[in-house]
Amino acid sequence: MTVSEPVTLAEIAKRAGVHISTVSRALAGSSGVGRGTVTRIRTIADELGYRPDPAAATLRTRRSGTLGIIVPRLTDYVLARIYEGADEAAHDLGFTTLVANSNDDPALRLERMEKMLARRVEGFLVGDARLDGDDLISALQRRHVPYVLVNRRLRGHPSVTTDDVRGGRLAGEHLLALGHRNVGVVAGPTYVSTCVERTHGFVERFLTAGVPVPDTRIEPSTPDAEGGHAAADRLLTRHPDITALFAINDFAAIGAIGAAREHGRTVGRDIAVIGYNDIPLDAWLPVPMTSVRSPMLEMGQAGARALHRILGGETVEPVLLEPTLSVRDSTAGVTTG
Repeated sequence: MTVSEPVTLAEIAKRAGVHISTVSRALAGSSGVGRGTVTRIRTIADELGYRPDPAAATLRTRRSGTLGIIVPRLTDYVLARIYEGADEAAHDLGFTTLVANSNDDPALRLERMEKMLARRVEGFLVGDARLDGDDLISALQRRHVPYVLVNRRLRGHPSVTTDDVRGGRLAGEHLLALGHRNVGVVAGPTYVSTCVERTHGFVERFLTAGVPVPDTRIEPSTPDAEGGHAAADRLLTRHPDITALFAINDFAAIGAIGAAREHGRTVGRDIAVIGYNDIPLDAWLPVPMTSVRSPMLEMGQAGARALHRILGGETVEPVLLEPTLSVRDSTAGVTTG
């Protein structure tokens, strides 16, 4: 099969009997070309099978119509849903998206950013912001590249995230209402705002009820099942009196369930477990798991719309989406006192 050469503006101009600049203005919808001429040129372009060259349009207008999205890893269900929402909203706004995984590696994040900027992305949705000094955000600011944070947030930066302090409080309120006082927290990494704020909200809610949660009952971890398992194992070894565990995401909570089982505990009977994000898998576990729901799809959609407004010259304030609690068997049957 032979591949035909792309149709050029010069060919259309020759067929239409006009100057090439007239063809360019007519196809771009610019003023200064009569309606009849525009119709004739577009008809000829369709007959010849003309397709605009995106690279040439980018050079001419200095706009690529592309948004860059950087996330830790798209294999994570939460991040995949956020991306899905962002891509959907970007499409509705006339943009395409370019996505890259950073693996939460500071050097790789900067490398991904540079490659995306070389592709002339107009702005970024950043899903992997860090509390321990964010070189990527600093680099975007220095270059005056628009961005919006999603998933994780940093104070003073445009963002669309869940109100994770509120989400932690919801988990705390639920366990307090069931009579739990001896609790443990699988807290995730200390450089991730979601983990820090969810832990803070949970511990704060217990403190306001007059039940302090000592630091020895708060265990940092990686944000995955393996990390949740290891952290819960340390907590249950250190404090065998624990009757409930709160994990900063659902995969860490699933790992914690495995550790509880290895310690001779039965989730839903003598130990309660709460996760965060409310992924669909939670409802289908052998013991369906209680979780704080984070509006992931909506977060991505709102993030893309916020970035579009910034590209249009607007100032955007941080947005906090409301979490809710989905109660299931992993906590419902476990009461104390």
